[in-house]
Amino acid sequence: MHRPLKIFLLLTSLLMGTFCWAQKGELKFNKNGKFKIVQFTDVHFKYKNPASDIALERINEVLDAERPDLVIFTGDVIYSAPADYGLLQVLEPVSKRKIPFVVTFGNHDNEQKMTREQLYDIIRKVPGNILPDRGDILSPDYVLTVKASSDAKKDAAILYCMDSHSYSPLKDVKGYAWLTFDQITWYREQSAAYAAQNAGKPLPALAFFHIPLPEYNEAASNENAILRGTRMEEACAPKLNTGMFAAMKEAGDVMGIFVGHDHDNDYAVMWKDILLAYGRFTGGNTEYNHLPNGARVIELNEGTRTFTSWIRQKDGVVDRISYPASFVKDDWTKR
Repeated sequence: MHRPLKIFLLLTSLLMGTFCWAQKGELKFNKNGKFKIVQFTDVHFKYKNPASDIALERINEVLDAERPDLVIFTGDVIYSAPADYGLLQVLEPVSKRKIPFVVTFGNHDNEQKMTREQLYDIIRKVPGNILPDRGDILSPDYVLTVKASSDAKKDAAILYCMDSHSYSPLKDVKGYAWLTFDQITWYREQSAAYAAQNAGKPLPALAFFHIPLPEYNEAASNENAILRGTRMEEACAPKLNTGMFAAMKEAGDVMGIFVGHDHDNDYAVMWKDILLAYGRFTGGNTEYNHLPNGARVIELNEGTRTFTSWIRQKDGVVDRISYPASFVKDDWTKR
């Protein structure tokens, strides 16, 4: 069977099973003022490779246990050709449950004989995706808004989803790419616009992308920073710092940044009142890993700059934290 026909048949199957999710979904806090996100990262899926079976198994288990309001894949979803068919197989468990989802790309996604542009267009056809129309942009940055529980027209929180690219474009700078000045300008404009709509007050926000910022290394190596979770490798951050963290600190909306990329890290560390966190490696043994595969879960609280987060793995929940409470040194004289 030719691949285009196989892709058509799988997409048709997804559409038939989830036809009621025809329109782009609205994200909204529930009546209890909660909004739950599951972050899958670094699935490194290899189509028809048995080593990837555990990744699909864990994705299904996490979705059944957590029943999230949104799923975000933060890069390195696929790790072999055929990229299109592998991508659809990873997205299928989310799509068939009619859970809204988005994808941000990692440095390996477009190494499997398909471009980011092609992959984005495939994802846009999968029921449940809430990616925006990319226009003439290969892989756009975008904002997701979470509406208030009692007012469907009111934005209560925002989620920044960005493409952290792949590798350094400069011959004399080795390593990974960085968020560009254009992206920083885009972020600042978006943040200011949402604050203006909210009587000048920044909306509670989170940010999601694949490659960690240089501040991850700075924070994790600082003996006074509070770090919770597992750190078994140096953050593979870009060698150049273009200032995205500073822009977010200055704007005052982002509470936490969530990335992937480094498979042996799942920690969260507070740095200048912004939580720098990793997801949990979701893949199988198609790439290095020394942590049980799973996912990070984040639950926002409506009307406050607080959230809780935990790691869901095969044997349950570990490393539950609260922002900012778990990262504040108390006054020991008042205990």
